Amino acid sequence: MNVLWKLSTPLWRHISTSSSRLKKCERLFKVHSSVAEALAGQQPVVALESTIITHGMPYPRNLSTAKEVEAMVRAEGVTPATVAVLEGMVHVGLSEDELDFLACSKTALKVSRRDLPYVISKGLSGGTTVSGTMIAAHRAGIPVFVTGGIGGVHRDGENSLDVSADLSELGRTPIAVVSAGVKSILDIGRTLEFLETQGVCVATYGETKSFPAFFSRESGFTAPYNVLNAEEAADLIVGMLSLGLQSGLLLAVPIPVKHAAVGQQIEGAIQIAVAEARQKGITGKYVTPFILQRVSELTEGQSLQANIALIHNNAKVGSQIARALSERLQKTEYRAQGGSQIHEEKNQGSQSRTVVIGGVNVDFIAKGTKKKFLYGQTNPGSVFQSFGGVGRNVADCLSRLGHKPLFISAIGTDSHSDAVLNYCKHMDTRAVRRLQGLRTATYCAVITESGELNLGLGDMDIHSQIKEQYVSQYEEHLSSASLLVLDGNIPVSTIDYVCSLAKKHSIPVWYEPTDADKACKPFVSESWKALTYTSPNLAELCTMNQTLLLPTPKVLPSSLEDVLGSAAALSRPLLEHLCCVMVTLGALGVLVCGEHDSGTVNLQPQKHNRACSRPTHFLSVSQSLCTFQSRYVSLCLSLSQPRRWSDGRDPAGTGYRHLCAHGPSGSTPLLVLPSPHRSMSDCGHHPPRPSSCLAMAQANLHMDGVLIGWVMMWKPGLGYDHNCPKKGKPYNNFLSP
Repeated sequence: MNVLWKLSTPLWRHISTSSSRLKKCERLFKVHSSVAEALAGQQPVVALESTIITHGMPYPRNLSTAKEVEAMVRAEGVTPATVAVLEGMVHVGLSEDELDFLACSKTALKVSRRDLPYVISKGLSGGTTVSGTMIAAHRAGIPVFVTGGIGGVHRDGENSLDVSADLSELGRTPIAVVSAGVKSILDIGRTLEFLETQGVCVATYGETKSFPAFFSRESGFTAPYNVLNAEEAADLIVGMLSLGLQSGLLLAVPIPVKHAAVGQQIEGAIQIAVAEARQKGITGKYVTPFILQRVSELTEGQSLQANIALIHNNAKVGSQIARALSERLQKTEYRAQGGSQIHEEKNQGSQSRTVVIGGVNVDFIAKGTKKKFLYGQTNPGSVFQSFGGVGRNVADCLSRLGHKPLFISAIGTDSHSDAVLNYCKHMDTRAVRRLQGLRTATYCAVITESGELNLGLGDMDIHSQIKEQYVSQYEEHLSSASLLVLDGNIPVSTIDYVCSLAKKHSIPVWYEPTDADKACKPFVSESWKALTYTSPNLAELCTMNQTLLLPTPKVLPSSLEDVLGSAAALSRPLLEHLCCVMVTLGALGVLVCGEHDSGTVNLQPQKHNRACSRPTHFLSVSQSLCTFQSRYVSLCLSLSQPRRWSDGRDPAGTGYRHLCAHGPSGSTPLLVLPSPHRSMSDCGHHPPRPSSCLAMAQANLHMDGVLIGWVMMWKPGLGYDHNCPKKGKPYNNFLSP
């Protein structure tokens, strides 16, 4: 249960909002189905701005240009995602009708970062600027954005402080912006200086570092870097994303040579238009549309043709970069190191990775500060937010241990989803599906001052969307995985699909049942026989047995002896097909049931049919307590680092020796055996008598004299009569590790 995870995350934020307001917030962001499908399939997508439609060109030229650009992007094998705000909703990807509406609108606003709250709150429509488009593209998970030219520091900006929001957005949003440089009506030198201050990497696309000025291939300024082709640009973007710097990248693409001839004429017209704008008192966001319109008039349409040409060129180059980036990312794995991400090339012959399929939760833990809750009124306490979900927890732990499992899950497009992805940057979350109109799973637990759960509420409906159809998109990863981990949150059909695939390719599967209600999912069909490991608690283990129509206790046992006896008995039928059953027992530890091998439990799955190779009575539990007389053994382990001690004895004469405990390095077992055995040597030389077939010892682990934990230990084959060793048979003394 998520509430049992240690709350190491500090108070993140406390938001008080009504349900209706939260639902309204979720409806403010819409990703077109074609874009969503491309992103889910790890296909290249290019974001496109829309101010060129609403403010850059007259109708109908604006509409035809927008459609031409989208067609060019598709011709490169890339999905276009034109961004705009329509009636108070941010759209990533537009239909033809929506493009028509935007192009014909007489009231569309120019929407930058500062304008988004107002436009959305009023239900208005508008074209997104570079800044506004970057925000939407980043939220949708699109790393490449194509535009005509970016804004910058306006002339005389050192006095007016008129600096485009595009520059600050580039400094805080990790998007690669492909443009024709900075508009020539701006102060290009100061713009480059400002970008340097913001930590933005600037590179030209081509053979020279000469920074372009929109209509002109040269501005008189030099970029710090250049890339020769789409592959080099993709490498540069991978470097930006890998470092996790949270700043953008500007790729400046010069206008094609054949359209640059009119550059000087256009530059002259620009100077005239700038002077006219100043005389008429035109400032702010109205300057660029005025100048573009006036320049088009002065050049008799030549500037418009040049503008369209550079936009077409940028779309083509940006699409090629996006495609190269997509191919690059599919060949690249990421591993967390020192708070950043370092990419590593996949080796086709290298070891395959673990794939985890399961739920993601945003957990809210409310802890009261009084011993008793007063119902019907406000209670003092503290509220913490953390991130959970059984599947996410497993993938998180494996990632922090140096592995990089592929995590497949589903979240919404609300604020919680952004928080989840931001927290899980060290994980491989590219297979986490973002679903429009659905809520990210949340779990709210109210716990007492002592930490006991008082009430838990879960909103987990989105987990049902982790469907077979979506998971099957990653069949190549699943078929080559070293381990598949499933949690009980995912649908039965998905579990059946993964188990059938695992059986076909001989891949081990670990099933974490999550809770008692979900524990039955693999057991309603033959899928459970494809499982290799499972880790239920006692209640979940009972559910598994009940689903198989096997007898279970009517009431869960409470005493230590009964708990251990029941756990062992209920694990017995599962081991006909599973390699190992790990029964979690809360404060008592973990009972590990599996094949005994060289003094411990063998966790490696057998390639042959285990059911056929096992003795009929592979796990025997005596009525008095636990006597194990086969190749299988159960150990109750403390939740700490593994340590093992062995005295080398073989009391049953079966050839198997084991006596295991788990504790931190440097700890020592102090053995306290029930009467009549008072010491390890006593037990070693005098096997259990008929009056005591108990073969269990409680070991108190201590380090430097401080008690740090305990485990229960069983020794197999310590039955009396025919299994007792002959008198006089020597035994080794108890040895330290």
